[in-house]
Amino acid sequence: MIHGLLWFPLLIAFVLLAALGWLERRRQTLFRSWAQGSDLAKLDNSCAARVKDGCLAWSMFEAGKFNDKEKFEIKELELVELMALSSGEAPLTNEAQGQCRLRLIGCGKEVDVPFADAEKARQWMSQLMETARCDL
Repeated sequence: MIHGLLWFPLLIAFVLLAALGWLERRRQTLFRSWAQGSDLAKLDNSCAARVKDGCLAWSMFEAGKFNDKEKFEIKELELVELMALSSGEAPLTNEAQGQCRLRLIGCGKEVDVPFADAEKARQWMSQLMETARCDL
């Protein structure tokens, strides 16, 4: 009896890990179908984003689906800034890593796209500017 009680927490941990793995697989499968046909797409812990037909859209995974948060027309893009996620209006330094956001500015509109990784955000920043130049 005591041996069964010792293994019970491991059984609970296994069931919990299996459920979390299933949820992540579902999230990735939904992302693949959501991002299909996109020129550029990303999925991380902060949000999912895609560039499709000259429009950047990003969503949050909530209640088993991707809920669109906002859209931005790439042809209206004038400036992209890499900003710190939590420290207000502070731009991110080149050496900084971790969570951040891209601030997209254009046509009198400013929107922020969250990123879980600063290096990926830097790559997106250059790719978005290249796309914006091509659309002009």
